Amino acid sequence: MEWLTDMAAKRAELSPQKIAFVDHDTGTEFTFSDVNDRANRTANALLSLGLQRGDRIAVLCLNRADFFVLLFAAQKTGVILVPLNWRQPPAELEPILALSRAKLIIHDKEFRETAQNLANTLKLPHYAFGSKEADGLETLITAAPSDPVGDGRIAASAPWYLLFTSGTTGMPKAVIQTAGMAWANMINYSQATGLSGADRCVNYLPLFHTAGINLPTLPLFLMGGLSYILAKFDADAVVDYLAKGEITSFFAVPAIYQALALHPRINDVDFAKLNSFGCGGAPVPAHLLTDFMERGATICNGMGMTETGPTVFLMDPESAADKIGSVGKAQILSEVRLEDVNGNIVQGAGEGELQLRGPGITPGYMDNPEATEAAFTRDGWLKSGDVARRDEDGYYYIVDRIKDMYISGGENVYPAEVEKVLTTHPAILEAVVIGVEDEKWGEVGAAFLVERPGTTIDTASLSAWCRERLAPYKIPKSFQVANDLPRTAAGKVRKNILKETLSKEPETVR
Repeated sequence: MEWLTDMAAKRAELSPQKIAFVDHDTGTEFTFSDVNDRANRTANALLSLGLQRGDRIAVLCLNRADFFVLLFAAQKTGVILVPLNWRQPPAELEPILALSRAKLIIHDKEFRETAQNLANTLKLPHYAFGSKEADGLETLITAAPSDPVGDGRIAASAPWYLLFTSGTTGMPKAVIQTAGMAWANMINYSQATGLSGADRCVNYLPLFHTAGINLPTLPLFLMGGLSYILAKFDADAVVDYLAKGEITSFFAVPAIYQALALHPRINDVDFAKLNSFGCGGAPVPAHLLTDFMERGATICNGMGMTETGPTVFLMDPESAADKIGSVGKAQILSEVRLEDVNGNIVQGAGEGELQLRGPGITPGYMDNPEATEAAFTRDGWLKSGDVARRDEDGYYYIVDRIKDMYISGGENVYPAEVEKVLTTHPAILEAVVIGVEDEKWGEVGAAFLVERPGTTIDTASLSAWCRERLAPYKIPKSFQVANDLPRTAAGKVRKNILKETLSKEPETVR
């Protein structure tokens, strides 16, 4: 489709008095009519500042309903929103902000000082959410008219907002997100989970990440459902919502499912009241899937990327118990293929690089044609950088990131395979394996382990334990117990940071 409707305006037309958002901290409710009216005022306020289609505005904030209002205002005006990662220090934000070419910064009270310092350094104006002071966005919104902006037609392929890649290696890239991608994600996610306007979700994943916007808050908005907005993840608050039966559709990364499983009040939750449990960002350990199944909750693991809007795969609940570890099949608006190491397309069951195509795929990286060209094959498929396996039933399994594979003594080792085995150990809650240089073997594995509560890992015995379950070249050369693991906003472990800790002489057991 070349053109789409103004999302906030159309939803307000269809269900004006239904509640779209509830702010957890204040209890403030926003109907769909409220959201559209406020988005119109915000759009007119942005135009009054001299902003034009294609201009970028940065936003630095915790989760709040007004973020989505701003997102819809950007859609109405053609201004491009640039969410910033509030977990990054100013020294990291400054070059990203400069790269984005933002013309102003909008922030909340939690990040006022950071935003002011960045604005002063880069000589940008800045405005505060909710503030009626001179630099307050609320002052501008209150004074702005509520007249509709635009003709109600939104170009499906026009840049709407930019999401920067996590930057675990090198400078982050600005992934273009479009309205067409959002609609494709809504269809993919909704048909996989049965999401409807009767559903309710809790939004707590950070809004500078695709999951915070799209899994499932934006799809649920488009369907006419309700989202409770938490400033950020709070295990107590999430368990409260679940225990009270307020939530019917739930999405989390594995680290959050792990935190919920260990919560003292998890037994208060009747999981039968929920319609769906989605998961992404990283593989879900088998023991965690089994734990939740025993509680009556079938976690459906999925796979997507910032570049895919994000939903590509999501497991179907009917097959989850029989296909533990699978991310399911490609959803209805996604095409996938596997390419082997010789450049041949894999037919039937097999293994190769996962490549993707469809209306949910980004058109590329903003202002970076070289990176865009490198990301796609000559015939237009996005290269995921993941090795995937397709079984005889057409279900997919993510083997590992191509860049994470290491070669030990001439043999390819996929860390994810080793990690999967390690987490079957009764004392190991989580395991991360990285490849490190070795004089004899070229590269060997180094394992970082998190203990299950109430247990102690005997690292001296792990090598022998692994020999019963892994080929010798796959057994990590060192094991190190960690209290916690550094993660990106998507819940992925930052392996580059773990490599830096190896200078602390991990215990060698092989």
